[in-house]
Amino acid sequence: MYQKLDQIFMSNLVKLLVISNGHGEDIIALKVIKKLKAINPHISIVSLPLVGEGFAYVQENIPFIAPVKKMPSGGFIYMDNKQLWKDVNNGLIGLTLTQFNAVKSWAKKGGYILAVGDILPLLFAWLSRANYSFIGTAKSEYYLRDEEGFLPNISKIDRVFGSIYYPWEKWLMKDKRCFGVFPRDSITTTALQKEGISAYDFGNPMMDDLTISALPVDDEHLLRILLLPGSRLPECIDNWELILTAIDGIINSQSKDLIFITAIAPSLNLGDFTVKLENQQWQEETIKSVNIPINDRKIMLFTKRKVKLILTQNAYAQCLNYCDLSIAMAGTATEQFVGLGKPAIAFPGNGAQYNQQFAQNQSRLLGISLQLVNHPEQVAEKLQELLSQPDLWQSIAVNGKKRLGDKGAAERIAKFIIKKITPLMDNS
Repeated sequence: MYQKLDQIFMSNLVKLLVISNGHGEDIIALKVIKKLKAINPHISIVSLPLVGEGFAYVQENIPFIAPVKKMPSGGFIYMDNKQLWKDVNNGLIGLTLTQFNAVKSWAKKGGYILAVGDILPLLFAWLSRANYSFIGTAKSEYYLRDEEGFLPNISKIDRVFGSIYYPWEKWLMKDKRCFGVFPRDSITTTALQKEGISAYDFGNPMMDDLTISALPVDDEHLLRILLLPGSRLPECIDNWELILTAIDGIINSQSKDLIFITAIAPSLNLGDFTVKLENQQWQEETIKSVNIPINDRKIMLFTKRKVKLILTQNAYAQCLNYCDLSIAMAGTATEQFVGLGKPAIAFPGNGAQYNQQFAQNQSRLLGISLQLVNHPEQVAEKLQELLSQPDLWQSIAVNGKKRLGDKGAAERIAKFIIKKITPLMDNS
């Protein structure tokens, strides 16, 4: 998938490099790339995933401009300093220098950049001296405040800065070479616009392609619970064990009919999950014994005390739409589920990503839509609490849609970028 720059610049097509730093960011970037190509096929688009091996880009045949490598931290070095040293020992510094040199070469040849994620791809874009735009997926004013003001327990330094984006980050966004900033929500867009930044409230691309035609209701009395263990190895396997502990508590305490639907990332080995199920006395059954509106011929069915649990890797949007609530230890997937107006229950794990700090931050980001508990054994009680408050469910529906925005953001961003870089190319 690695393509040399000389080969790329042999054509006269508009050339755009997309830099992203994380699996969720790769997915968001791809949504925009697909819209760019649909609107204007005469664009040469390449990528540089700074975290991981860019599995999503590989699936869509988007070439890289530099080598990529999976690091032990999975990109979450800010959560644990020990993870940073593991990455350094695994060649992080040399890899980063190689990648940055490729970005500089890209800029010298006249290419343009779309940075997706946080300050790292944004800094790469700025240092390259290219013209660039930025999709800010990692930060939201909701981490600090809601529409009423600052949240409790916000640090003094954050109150002094008054924004989730620090002055040096805003400086990078104010640069004259930055032709557009696309924050993840309206509250953040408004804050950046007040700072004189060319920020546009186009919505959050992560909510695109999730809405599907109405699914048939197989049983209105059935409580459909989505399980989201995350996508980063080995942490997601540890998360899975904790989630299984949580659902044991639900089965023991809940009188409603239940079905659990597990959305597993296509890049993961399903066997790692089935082994844990079997270790906890779940038994595999023939899929003919269950009738659910999920189109995946490879789904697996397990049962325990007459409760069904489904594993699927190929029906993500259907899973999100089918289920009523989720038990979630994921990043992007949790946010997407909440964005559909549904509640999620979460608890911190022991890995580099979904630890105590991450869970607390996600709780601030998503507000009442994410019901946070400390341990998996507390999930059953929290579920019963939710079921007893229908008014809270309605508030959660409104809150989730407000915080994640409407669909169509990728197309709006793509149209803006094309409008901006085509004149730039014509005048270069």
